Amino acid sequence: MALEIKSIKGTADVLPSESYKWQFVERLFLDTAKLYGFGEIRIPTFEDKRLFIRSVGDTTDVVQKEMYTFTDQGGRELALRPEGTAGVNRAVIESGLINGALPVKLSYALSCFRAEKPQAGRMREFHQLGMELFGSASPSADAEIIAFVNNFFGLLNIQNISLEINSIGCPTCRKEYHAALRAYFESKKDQLCETCLGRLEKNPLRILDCKNPECHEIAKDAPVVLDYLCDDCRAHFEGLKKRLDALNIPYTVNPRIVRGLDYYVRTVFEFVSGDLGAQSTVCGGGRYDGLLGSLGGADQPGIGYAMGVERLLMVMKAQGIEIPEPDPCDLYIGSIGEEAAIRALSLVSSLREEGFSAECDIVGRSVKAQMKYADKIGARYSMILGDNELAENQARLKNMQTGETVDIALDDDTLAQFFYSAGIDDLAESLKNTLGGALEGMPPAEL
Repeated sequence: MALEIKSIKGTADVLPSESYKWQFVERLFLDTAKLYGFGEIRIPTFEDKRLFIRSVGDTTDVVQKEMYTFTDQGGRELALRPEGTAGVNRAVIESGLINGALPVKLSYALSCFRAEKPQAGRMREFHQLGMELFGSASPSADAEIIAFVNNFFGLLNIQNISLEINSIGCPTCRKEYHAALRAYFESKKDQLCETCLGRLEKNPLRILDCKNPECHEIAKDAPVVLDYLCDDCRAHFEGLKKRLDALNIPYTVNPRIVRGLDYYVRTVFEFVSGDLGAQSTVCGGGRYDGLLGSLGGADQPGIGYAMGVERLLMVMKAQGIEIPEPDPCDLYIGSIGEEAAIRALSLVSSLREEGFSAECDIVGRSVKAQMKYADKIGARYSMILGDNELAENQARLKNMQTGETVDIALDDDTLAQFFYSAGIDDLAESLKNTLGGALEGMPPAEL
């Protein structure tokens, strides 16, 4: 019988054969963020629709075309989050975090939703790792955020990835730039798409971010924002470049980066991979001074970014960076008869309390079928319990790779001590070697 209900187009199941990679990347990100003083925040999956209209901008593709919106039973207009920054800003205001010690540093791992055309590296439900920093207008904050991303890619041994930076100015100097853009696109208005015609008066900057091929081609010859920066914005951008130089972080100034959301000011940046084809941006972000104030909070500066987990894993796969799969089972205990099955269940429970992975038969298979199952799940060791083993309180422990056996007492402490002495926690060492020391200091039980 064929399955009638399938997953929605643009979504994907992450099965155990892949989820351990996600877990590793997410844990490494959040644990490394702690070293920089960033604590994890978790925000709701859906928010008041007005939050995204006011922050992301009603002239953006995200709000105009891509948001998933719905009306709940109480008549409230809600939206699934299309990105993380707006929700984090709302949470910082509502919780009063912005009224405490500054800067406020937050990190997150979350899912987002946009009604885009699904393709490799672009899903309708996608996942992001991100950071937001509030309370510093200094280019040092920009540099710290960018340095973290650069170092994180280094921890994963990712190569062939480049940093591109730009400044899109502040509301003061952007007025002149908007006027220049408006004049340029006005002369091309008969070639613009319908959406960009609507943007021409309200926010011509958004035309630079249009995905329509004709608009994209026209935008190539548009005025460059760097030519219109005020003295303060120019000084801020030069300050960022000096700090990146001091940190030995290579970069390219790309005056065409504007990012697709209206809250950005001054610094914007992207990390671009040469291994992803059209969807080359792995990470993007920038400064959003004024966003907190526009949402009703204290007028504090902010900066943040997000990187796509799907794209990050695609880059790692393209570059042959392997995350070794953890052994799913340290010991499988087979059993013959009711009493042996109960004893096996007790033993595996005790081993699990010690942090070891252990399984026993809970299906009622034959001994032969149990051993086939132990082999399929990759158990390192196995043993079989029957009447004789219970009577002698001893069983034969078999190394499933070498075939070597050893007789061992059937008590919790002896079994646990055997696995401790056998170096079962060497998975951490394997990962350290593979990823160039990224796991230094992470306890094996957390992998």
